Amino acid sequence: MERSQYREIDINCDLGEGMGKDADILPFIGSCNIACGGHSGDRASMVETIRGALSHRVKIGVHPSFPDREHFGRRAMAMERAELMGSLREQLAAFDWALAHCGATLHHIKAHGALYNQMVTDGPLALTYLEALEDHRERAILYVPYGSVVARKAKDLGFGIWFEAFADRTYNSNLGLVPRGERDALIGEPKKVLDHVLPMIREGRVRTVGGGIRKLRADTLCVHGDNPRVSEILMYLSRELPNNQVQPTK
Repeated sequence: MERSQYREIDINCDLGEGMGKDADILPFIGSCNIACGGHSGDRASMVETIRGALSHRVKIGVHPSFPDREHFGRRAMAMERAELMGSLREQLAAFDWALAHCGATLHHIKAHGALYNQMVTDGPLALTYLEALEDHRERAILYVPYGSVVARKAKDLGFGIWFEAFADRTYNSNLGLVPRGERDALIGEPKKVLDHVLPMIREGRVRTVGGGIRKLRADTLCVHGDNPRVSEILMYLSRELPNNQVQPTK
């Protein structure tokens, strides 16, 4: 299943990461990506977050990462293939337990942090990730970046995908995200977030930090749960996106 037509843009957010804002975020999003122990989270936080998502009818996703709680999954790790596959499968198994405990259904899988970013161009890593997810291929779609290696390989292997773009992050000319440590990597002003995403939704393009224009498709938009202004941004988007009569690029 590849999403191609929709009347209302999906907004997703990473939850269950101990930021203390999940209750404020859930009323304003369509889907969530729940930490499953790799970079953050445990069984108790998974259950709590799944229950919150169910109460707000938010689509539930799992958010696996490199096993790197010390650096919140934002550091690239050189791991043996078998070791990484074992970690990813362990994270997914823990989340499957939490889903069953809550009587919930998995909608999607989205990689976190350095793992997500590295798979934009790293084919062998993308294949390792997809093999670890094989048992979930018929159960869930994957959130993947447009134009990425992992998106292409996922389609080739029969995974359903939604293309994801970032509402509160800026892009380089190669469609990579501007690293967090660099100036203007994060967008915090709600009006600037709206101005950033409207061309993605309406025209299928994004303006990069160098002033260029690149093609980019977005089936779902991510606002980061650790953005200091996440609640303000989400409330603003929920009000302003309908006012701008958003129509998708097919």
